[in-house]
Amino acid sequence: MRQKFMNRMPNSRAGRTVVGVLLIIFGILGFLPIVGFWMIPLGFVVLSYDSPKIRRWRRRVEVRLGRWWAKRKQGKQQRVSMRSDLAISIVDIKAAASRIKGVAVRTEMITNSRLDGITGGRVFIKSETGQHTGSFKFRGAWNRLSQLSDAERAVGVVAFSSGNHAQGVASAAKQLGVPATIVMPLDAPSVKMDNTKALGATVVTYDRYKESREAIAQRLCEESGAVLVPSFEDRHIMAGQGTIGLEVADDLAAIDIVPDYMLICCGGGGLASGCTVAMRDRFTDIGIRTVEPAHYDDVARSLVSGSREKADFSKTSICDAILTEKVGVMPFEILRHHSARGLVVSDEDVKVAVRFAHTELGISAEPGGSVGLAAVLSKKIDLTGKTAVVVISGGNIDPAMKAQILAGQ
Repeated sequence: MRQKFMNRMPNSRAGRTVVGVLLIIFGILGFLPIVGFWMIPLGFVVLSYDSPKIRRWRRRVEVRLGRWWAKRKQGKQQRVSMRSDLAISIVDIKAAASRIKGVAVRTEMITNSRLDGITGGRVFIKSETGQHTGSFKFRGAWNRLSQLSDAERAVGVVAFSSGNHAQGVASAAKQLGVPATIVMPLDAPSVKMDNTKALGATVVTYDRYKESREAIAQRLCEESGAVLVPSFEDRHIMAGQGTIGLEVADDLAAIDIVPDYMLICCGGGGLASGCTVAMRDRFTDIGIRTVEPAHYDDVARSLVSGSREKADFSKTSICDAILTEKVGVMPFEILRHHSARGLVVSDEDVKVAVRFAHTELGISAEPGGSVGLAAVLSKKIDLTGKTAVVVISGGNIDPAMKAQILAGQ
């Protein structure tokens, strides 16, 4: 609308200045009944076309008006967004943030001019590669284990994971003095399995294509009396992962940025659902986009069909961190409630993202944690003139695989 208005203005700077000043004067004097007041901001719009100072002032006013309008809309939407039957709320995430404060790393967001140039928009990267154990999983693990009773801590915990949740639970358990047993797939990256063992956890392996990790973990819990710590189907885990979204929301609000999208890698949905609740509490109109590898796009298909779909485990992918059979029940309800949509990338797209993260961002990112960046670089979403947040969830990549990817293989 502003551009159409400006197209009708004089071509010369002097002419536009005269028109702008007259609009402001006529507006102050009430030249036209009722609508006269609106001539004042129109006058400033015209003047801002040539004045950087007024343009900056106008932009600050627009941002503040936008935030006021968002809060006004939030008041109407809050009753809907705070559905009592959803697993977690912003209250749970703020409580989790208090528990992990001083224990987990508050990771920073970064920007990159080349990435902005490729997308035609503005992209903020929230990287969890610098988090304890190299991924976001430590947040949820600490939030869950720190709430165990003394009796529960004595018998220990059991978790199942392809590696990142395993390391997060093992690290939190070691710091809290809790015995931990982790069920891991045979083909988990050696760096993840070795790190999990080094943290003091007992590792039980299984064939991810033939055996059920949930059944194995359940059996171990029944035999030992240990507490099961799921990787995503747990409200404490979800709330802990949601602290990423809370940090992003706080950081963006501090610089008057209202994002249009948030892209989040998604396997079981713990990270995506937690971040969705946190971001939607602050930015009610933000678009949530889950990102998955091809053949493991069960979340994207589930959000379309309205019911939880299965992944195609007859296929393989380098994105080991987010290969799950189905999205969790509780995460799915949150994602569906907030109208999230799914994006899908290929392994080749992911390799490009891993190389870009290494060469341009200085980040050693693992494939599964890079799918959001892959979606942006491969333009699975149009960010022209938009602002987006991309979560790089972890950096635990096998050294041999990283060398191959960086070599272009």
